Amino acid sequence: MLKVGIDTLSFYTSHYALDLETLAMTRGVDLNKYHVGLGQRKMSVAAPDEDIITMAANAALRAIQHVDINSIEMLLFATESGVDQSKAAGIYVHDLLGLPERCRVIELKQACYSATLALQLALPFLRQHPDKKVLLIASDISRYGLETSGESSQGCGAIAMVLSANPRIMAFDSEYGVVTANVMDFWRPNYSNAAMVEGKYSSKLYLSMLEKTWKQYQALSGRNFTDHAYYCYHTPVPKLVEKAHLHLAKINGYSALAEDLLHDHIHYSLEYGRQTGNTYTASLYIGLASLLDLAKDDMAGKRVGFYSYGSGCVAEYFSGTVQPGYKKMLDTEYHQRMLADRTPLSYAEYETFYTFSYPEDGTNCEIPRYTLGRFRLAAIQDHKRIYETVS
Repeated sequence: MLKVGIDTLSFYTSHYALDLETLAMTRGVDLNKYHVGLGQRKMSVAAPDEDIITMAANAALRAIQHVDINSIEMLLFATESGVDQSKAAGIYVHDLLGLPERCRVIELKQACYSATLALQLALPFLRQHPDKKVLLIASDISRYGLETSGESSQGCGAIAMVLSANPRIMAFDSEYGVVTANVMDFWRPNYSNAAMVEGKYSSKLYLSMLEKTWKQYQALSGRNFTDHAYYCYHTPVPKLVEKAHLHLAKINGYSALAEDLLHDHIHYSLEYGRQTGNTYTASLYIGLASLLDLAKDDMAGKRVGFYSYGSGCVAEYFSGTVQPGYKKMLDTEYHQRMLADRTPLSYAEYETFYTFSYPEDGTNCEIPRYTLGRFRLAAIQDHKRIYETVS
């Protein structure tokens, strides 16, 4: 069967971050609640002139830099932070990047799962049209109320992947396990800017859906736990992933997974997430970027297991194999420099960013310049978002 999968990938996050030590001091909370209880260190905070579109365009600009853009015939944009109830966010990105006119564009929504659906929609298209490419983007801003239990897991970021036949980074296997259930563990009504979550219930569902989707995947693929060298999980918080992987090991007969094996399986995939916070649809694939960038061993020929979970809920288990020569296609230096160069926010600055609001009555608004990225949200005029490219 023709190989299809990831040809290039890059991720982007805000140039501003709040250290959870600052949040702990302000809230009067033991820092270990965040560092140990959540496994989280920092959270990226979007500036007022950043949104899912500017982050998406910045990530995609890197992903397409060595690709013939005339071969991109589809742009799939996954998000749960949509800026318009009608127009797809990808239309703005299509324009900012100067993509060809002959290009399908759509926005997909199902909590943190929709990027995986986008991936699965793209793969059959690429098998049928091996000379074409698909640009898949996942971009989100995770928001909970100030002083709520979810505040410390907020974050923002975007991942962009060019998908193709004969990919240079990862080829995906055809087998998968998938489960859907109508539950209310996490949601955001149209009238709310912040998500609502039943944290313990959501964590319980995350684990039960992992077991169900894994067993489907295992039955269809015939693969066992030890047939995967590495694992990537959707990461609301890193501690939940550690718990989930131990649970997966246990149901496969490994009741006491050695600390070094646990480290090898998931450690590298969690590092970028520890620094950015929850990025919703982008989270699983930022985890893949983290794994590919940071793993010490050569991963060529190694299989990676993927668990995608979107509250509400849809969950899927699938896998892929890293391709020979993948390191030449990575954006490792850019990713690490971007994370290292972020500006630390004081608590007051964080709250100023958090409480900034765009007009909803048609009032014109010029937005102050904060971002250091190539694209920014410059203004709101007559209910329209105005974006600009920064030289």
